[in-house]
Parts: sequence; structure tokens; C-alpha cells
Amino acid sequence: MRFTSLGSGSSGNGLVVESGRTRVMMDCGFTLAGTRARLERAGLGAADITAVVVTHEHDDHLGGVARFAKRYAIPVYLTRGTAQWLPADFPAVLVRYIDSHTPFAIEALTVDPFPVPHDAREPVQFVFSDGAARLGVLTDLGMPTSHIQQKLSGCDALVIECNHDLDMLMGGPYPPGLKQRVSGRFGHLDNAAAAHLVSSLECPGLKHMIAAHLSRQNNTPALAVSALAGALGCEPSWIGVAGQDDAPKVGQVNALRRHDARSSRLLVARDGGVGRRGPGGPVQAACRAHRAG
Repeated sequence: MRFTSLGSGSSGNGLVVESGRTRVMMDCGFTLAGTRARLERAGLGAADITAVVVTHEHDDHLGGVARFAKRYAIPVYLTRGTAQWLPADFPAVLVRYIDSHTPFAIEALTVDPFPVPHDAREPVQFVFSDGAARLGVLTDLGMPTSHIQQKLSGCDALVIECNHDLDMLMGGPYPPGLKQRVSGRFGHLDNAAAAHLVSSLECPGLKHMIAAHLSRQNNTPALAVSALAGALGCEPSWIGVAGQDDAPKVGQVNALRRHDARSSRLLVARDGGVGRRGPGGPVQAACRAHRAG
């Protein structure tokens, strides 16, 4: 199982999870042309996507789903609350309703949704599994819950929201109402809250940790990486960042490589750090080895 970010942030979100010939896109907040371009950068085409799963109705997650899925006749999996925001002319034959507490299968992948506190109608996040590895994705929530901790424990890879630095948010230009919404119980996770959540998880086999959904105005990659590295007790170079820009950079989630398609190991294809394959082993084990050395 492999995964790659197509973009993460308030201007659009998308992530592709792959196992064998099954490729599931989680959210699509881009234009049709933008989605095709981002897939192309990942070495994929629209015809390669098996299905789209949607977390919630906000435009940076749902905004491009209908155009993309309708154009290429791709089924869309989403809760009934989120489905209310699909266009009236969206083909019913492509809609797959999901329950926020019930896992479902999309060919080679099992998708396990779970509810999150966010200011949307029926928001969920997902854990993906191919039977050998588990990827947990968690963005767009105001606060962790014990149920979320339970769902994410035991994951081999995590993509975790680090939306804002609370001091930057409160000292920044946002109006008071927006600051309250972003930092509230149904808003977004700040770096410290994300770090606290990560430190509470039981993930002894954790291999990949990615910070996601960073605010351009109220956060920096360095602050997010520092918070997560502190929580794990590892070097910052072991933490990846899923950025908004579609140009791959060191430290960001890069493109899937077609020549790795037969790999059975969960892989973030990037230029170093967390996504490296080889003898490094789990993130926490590597951190312990670094400290011991």
C-alpha cells in the first residue's frame, strides 16, 4: 500500500491511496484541470482512480469531486449529510452512501470511516488498510476524542492536521469571529493539540508521519514539524509535510512512482526523511536509535 498527497490546505485537498491496481482518492478540492495536472505529477491519470471518498462538504474537500467523478464516471463514497451538498444533477448511480461507523471495501482496500468534531453536516475521516498496513488520515477537526485515538492507534502511517500555531493565529489579522471558529472545538487542530494527540497513540510500528492542512497565514512547516518531532522524540527530518503547492519539494509528500507499483510495503514516495525505504524501520525505533547513538 502506498499513498501520496495531491495537495493539502485551505486552497484544496486530495490524497491518493494505492494497493495493487486499486487507487482511491480521498477528497478533491481542485478544479478539473488542476486535478488532472496533480494526478499527472503523481504519474497517474483520471482513469487510474477507482473511487473517491469524501470527508465533508467544505469546498476545499468537496469542491472538485462532482466535476471529476461525473466526467470520468467514478463512484463517490460519502455520508448522507455530506451527499446533500452534491449538485442536483450529479448522477445518483455514482453515489455510494456510507455510515460513519461502518468499514467498507473498495476492491483491495478496506476503508474505515470515523466521525470527527468539525463544523460540517456529517464529517468523517478515514483509516485505509490493505490487510498488511494501516494508514490513518486526520484533518479538519477541532479536538481529538477517545474514539479518534482508538481508530488511529496501531497505524503504520499517519497524516495529521497541524493547521495553525495558536500564537500566530491569535496575533494575526483574522477577525475575532474567524479566530474563534478556527481554534474552537469544531474548527481545526493547532500544532500543540496535534502533538498531544500523536503522543497519546499506540503505534509501535509507525513508519511515516506527515503534517497536513497547514495554514499559510497562521503556521509554518518548521513549527508543525517541531511539534510532531517533539511528540515522537525524533529528529525533525523524520517528519514529512504535505503542502498546498503541487510542485514537489524535499520534506513534502512527492509523487507515486509507477516503477514501485509492485511494492507491498507502505511507502511515502519523497526525497528523504520519513518516506525513506530500507533498514530504518519504524519512526519511533529510528528515533530511539538516534538518541542511543
